[in-house]
Order: sequence, then structure tokens, then C-alpha cells
Amino acid sequence: MTPEAMEWIEKAEEDWVCAQEDARRRKHPTNNAACFHAQQCAEKYLKARLQEANVVFQKIHNLLDLLTLVLAAEPGRNALQSDLAVLNNYGVDFRYPGKSATKAQAKAAVNHCRTVRKAARQSFGLPV
Repeated sequence: MTPEAMEWIEKAEEDWVCAQEDARRRKHPTNNAACFHAQQCAEKYLKARLQEANVVFQKIHNLLDLLTLVLAAEPGRNALQSDLAVLNNYGVDFRYPGKSATKAQAKAAVNHCRTVRKAARQSFGLPV
């Protein structure tokens, strides 16, 4: 694995830990942050795959656009499209006033992220 891909994975794992912790909080809930970190974890795993495959990518945050680039290197990833479509909205929706994530949305975001993370880690030969 390239050092750059490993760095993306390390950063994705930081977001994974934050997403899980934020989704579990009862006192002073941070549901918005859980959703955001779940989206960020998925984004960074996609970028790790692109980095590993030497695919040049722009500084974008749209998970479906990143998936399109990943599919050129790894066609089997199309199964993640529905999970990524849900997470895609969480990169922005709950970061600004006007919308707030519920506890159920935070838990769902972590579950969608778990699916993406598992597939990504398996593709890198990392423990799940």
C-alpha cells in the first residue's frame, strides 16, 4: 500500500471513531457531527482507493462522483452506491443552520458508513 493511501486510511479511521462516539452520546447529543464524520470516513476511504490506484482526483466531496472514479479501478464497488447516496447528503446538510440530524439518522449514518468501511478495508486486505 502506498504511504499516501495509508494516510487517507488513518484519517478515515479518525472519522470512524468520531462518528461512532458521536452517535452513542446521550448527554449533549452530537447527531450532526456523527452524520458528518460518517460521510467523511466514507469519502476518505474512497480517496484512499483512488490514491492506491493512481487515479488523479480533484478536491471534491461528492461521494457518488468519487465512486464513479473508483469504479474504473474496482468495478465491484457499485454495490456501495445506495450507502454512499445516503451519506452524500450528510457532508453538508447538517453542518449549517436549518437542519438537524436525529438520533435515528446518526445511527443510520454510522451503519451506512460501516458497510462502506468494511468493503474498503477488505479491498485493502485490512482487518474489519
